[in-house]
Amino acid sequence: MTTKEKLLELFESSKGVFLSGEEIAKNIGCSRTAVWKAVQNLRDDGYNIEAIPNKGYSLSTETDIVSAQGIAKYLGPLCDELEITVLPVVDSTNTYIRERAQNGELQDGYTVLANRQTGGKGRLGRSFFSPPDTGVYLSMLLRPKNYSAEQAMRITTIASVAACEAIESVSNNTASIKWVNDVYIGKKKVVGILTEASFGLEDGLLDHAVLGIGFNAYAPKEGFPDELKDIICAVFDEPEADGKNRLAAAFLNFFMKYYTAQDPDYYIKKYRQKSMVIGQPITVYKRGLPSAAKTAAGSAQDPAPSSESCGLPALALDIDDHGGLIVRYEDGTEETLSSGEISIRLR
Repeated sequence: MTTKEKLLELFESSKGVFLSGEEIAKNIGCSRTAVWKAVQNLRDDGYNIEAIPNKGYSLSTETDIVSAQGIAKYLGPLCDELEITVLPVVDSTNTYIRERAQNGELQDGYTVLANRQTGGKGRLGRSFFSPPDTGVYLSMLLRPKNYSAEQAMRITTIASVAACEAIESVSNNTASIKWVNDVYIGKKKVVGILTEASFGLEDGLLDHAVLGIGFNAYAPKEGFPDELKDIICAVFDEPEADGKNRLAAAFLNFFMKYYTAQDPDYYIKKYRQKSMVIGQPITVYKRGLPSAAKTAAGSAQDPAPSSESCGLPALALDIDDHGGLIVRYEDGTEETLSSGEISIRLR
């Protein structure tokens, strides 16, 4: 751990408390000159560090920058073994992990976050709006043993439930799930989830999965773009002390609780409770079916299905034990949908 990282860990554990240069140097094992340089480096990264003669340095309680040290202080015991990396900017956190997972560089549970994504990815080739300093953009590498393709669907299901509970634990909002992987507050999307998996050619079992999730923690200062402002929202209405670190940690805590649970019913029941589609009329879109009339324009986070898709009116009946959506079409036939190349819209 570098002097800068040690100093940030100390500041995060005593946020708002003034520490003398001598006290800091002794605590982290360096010279006072090294402390001064580390303070300047943290300020360059955007940290608001106050300095008062004869009192020392203090990290402002209003600071809200995602950091491994800021997240760690809110993590529970189930997250003790997670290795967490925070990057200032990356094209996509999913891509970052996927490229390294193939080489065997990363262990199960490795987690990366970025303060900004330049190429955030969504499901079915969509993009994810990822402006700097406003969101929590996180990906995890998962290597569960002997998972079939059907079992791999659990990862997205668990992440959806964990996202809802994380939002509700750090804010006054109630969250719900639009099958399969979008989380909403009211009628606006606040979270997108993308799980990418790699399977063995010989046994067909999961080699590894990369779970990516993006939270809109705050609205950008200039507001959401016109094409998105009516369909997406943020977890927090106003800046919160450590809001993004608390949100990231809450998600990891809830996710690991369900991911390590022995009984799948434990999270499937909660997934059903959080569903916003059960009992609702929907339209099912399947790629490759005959062309249908063009739908209204969507958004970069939740675009309308392409004109190459065919919309099939249906009623959402239930969620099965594997996270599939059971629907009944207008002709009375029923089908269980898995994620794959399928998307739905509420009618």
